[in-house]
Amino acid sequence: GKTEYNNDEDFDGVWGIWDEPFFQYFNKSLRKEKQPFMATIFSVSSHEPYKVPEKYKDKFPKGFVNMHQPIGYTDYSLKQFFNAAKKEPWFNNTIFVLVADHGNTVYYDEYKKIFNENTVPILFYSPSGKYVGVNKDWAQQIDIYPTLLDMIGYKKPFRSWGRSLIGEKDVKPFVIRHAANMYEFMGGNYICTFDGRKATGFYARNDKAMLHNLISHRNPEMDTLELRCKAFVQDYMERIVDKKLTSEK
Repeated sequence: GKTEYNNDEDFDGVWGIWDEPFFQYFNKSLRKEKQPFMATIFSVSSHEPYKVPEKYKDKFPKGFVNMHQPIGYTDYSLKQFFNAAKKEPWFNNTIFVLVADHGNTVYYDEYKKIFNENTVPILFYSPSGKYVGVNKDWAQQIDIYPTLLDMIGYKKPFRSWGRSLIGEKDVKPFVIRHAANMYEFMGGNYICTFDGRKATGFYARNDKAMLHNLISHRNPEMDTLELRCKAFVQDYMERIVDKKLTSEK
């Protein structure tokens, strides 16, 4: 963090240390870790007020929204991090995951909808080159854990509500989230809104603005989606209450 970094000259004045120097600090810090290790870093430069360090103010395209320039800076900072990291002895035996905690709800109306405000990419990178491609199925952050276990060849039982994004082809992809006292369960061709008792709406997957509630035209796929949502919520609540969040022995 900022305290450990201990150089306020690289403080952005709002969030923390600028991405480029902090990513380099992070890389050097990993040299102290005993392998195997897991490490995480949270970047800050892509946040409001959307500034870049003075020395880079004319380096990156400003685009048509004011977050484009800092996104270019963060992208550059990641490139510099990987250029440094690939020289480290642990690099070729490491899996990298890049993911955001939320999307941007400022510039595009569709992303102001509750359904879309957490729409983010999830990137897995392995220097081995074994995993290449794009998965456009429903996916969410709880899928990261089982995907990583799949990538490292872990075969023992484990507990997860997610699924491996590189395997488990027989598992139906889904996304669930909760906001504004409403669940949203997404799977197949539809998005189901659920108030904790019953479905309140169904929307076509490509209706990103959620303008057309199809609940008056229910079909078997919608019925199944509601049941899957209820099953997930029930399992989640029972495991929280009964403290059964790990794999049973």
